[in-house]
Amino acid sequence: MKALVVLSLIGCLVAPRGADVLGRCVVAKRLDEGGLSDFEGYSLENWVCLAYFESKFNPEAVYENVRGSYMGYGLFQIHDNDWCDNGRNRCHMSCSALLNPNLNKTIECAKIIVQGKKGMGSWPSWSLNCQNSDTLERWLDGCEL
Repeated sequence: MKALVVLSLIGCLVAPRGADVLGRCVVAKRLDEGGLSDFEGYSLENWVCLAYFESKFNPEAVYENVRGSYMGYGLFQIHDNDWCDNGRNRCHMSCSALLNPNLNKTIECAKIIVQGKKGMGSWPSWSLNCQNSDTLERWLDGCEL
């Protein structure tokens, strides 16, 4: 019984109740409209792939990394220790702004991050799942952009 309660509490931290997971094509369209297609040389497919592996397309996802001592926010799980107001605030915004489903602030911050020396390699999940993938085109299959 105790395990069930603990698992329920953990579930609330990872995905808030009422959170709307966006469809793959909706994410692709918003990222494209936000100017991420070929931004810094990364295709839109790379960005959609990253969004899936970071948050499963949930713009309101919050993840606490106990070992890393940081929280990840939003579609791209942007870390609070460097990028939003719980830390160094290099994106000059509140962490809660990264949870807005319109994705405007998320895109703005992602552009700042990707301009750094690591590029999209700033996200280990991109390096593991998207970089050099020969199936990236599947992320836009059937989407009308």
